[in-house]
Amino acid sequence: MLNKDDSSRTTNGEGSNETVHTRLIDAPREIVFNAWTTPELLAKWWGPKGFTNTFQQFDARPGGLWTFIMHGPNGVDYPNQCMFVEISSPERMVIRHISPVHEFQIIADFEDIQGKTKVTFCQRFETAEELNKLKKLVVPANEENLDRLVEVVRTLTRQE
Repeated sequence: MLNKDDSSRTTNGEGSNETVHTRLIDAPREIVFNAWTTPELLAKWWGPKGFTNTFQQFDARPGGLWTFIMHGPNGVDYPNQCMFVEISSPERMVIRHISPVHEFQIIADFEDIQGKTKVTFCQRFETAEELNKLKKLVVPANEENLDRLVEVVRTLTRQE
């Protein structure tokens, strides 16, 4: 799925309020986008390694809510609530995480590159200070999230 020169790139400059991760996935953009908008697929890969999800509500349209519980490998449950801000199939998805603990926005762009999909995953916090407090957790977790996305997409492309 990933060739050795298709590695992920992470940027998060000092003083920035966002972390940006990119991944080139060897699959058509529609398939990758579908893994973000189909709850059964999204539940398989959303979150860091070892996490599972229980979706309670998933209304994938602007203004629609997505409520779910992330179950950590340590047995702790993490309730989440998000609102879909923008869904432009298959180019872009913007999600606002509105849970009381951490508020942030996820902007996911999907670019077709000769039949492969470049995913740019931006997580934007309200302030640089908030990101700096969480950076040691957020950066590797987002990379694991993309690793898991690649695995789910790989299973989808094998089925074609």
